[in-house]
Amino acid sequence: MKPIRIIIAKVGLDGHDRGAKVVARTLREAGCEVHYTGLHQTPESIASRAIQVNAAAIGISILSGAHLTLFPEVLAELARRDASAIKVFGGGVIPTDDAQALKDAGVSAIFTSGTSMHEILDWVERELG
Repeated sequence: MKPIRIIIAKVGLDGHDRGAKVVARTLREAGCEVHYTGLHQTPESIASRAIQVNAAAIGISILSGAHLTLFPEVLAELARRDASAIKVFGGGVIPTDDAQALKDAGVSAIFTSGTSMHEILDWVERELG
């Protein structure tokens, strides 16, 4: 079986990527093929990279407070490129009400600060495996 391909992305002006790197490393150690985009990516560059590597999912880490704008922009860019089958999940500093709004907009899962790596791995296995 091929490993699950996942993009881990930092979108916008958010400059803190420790959490994204921890998630990326954890997913790699679990057998996923992980592509980390680095800081300051655009929704277009993230969608392009996901399509290029045939990713099953994009994980977005965001701490900047722009989650209600940037997650929908990534989803819209995927739709524009006929790639809506790529699941989008994310985490960071996201209030509960905003997390529900993002799920209602099409984000598959939101993992807030303090979520265990086991919970993320369980979701990846259940939804992508």
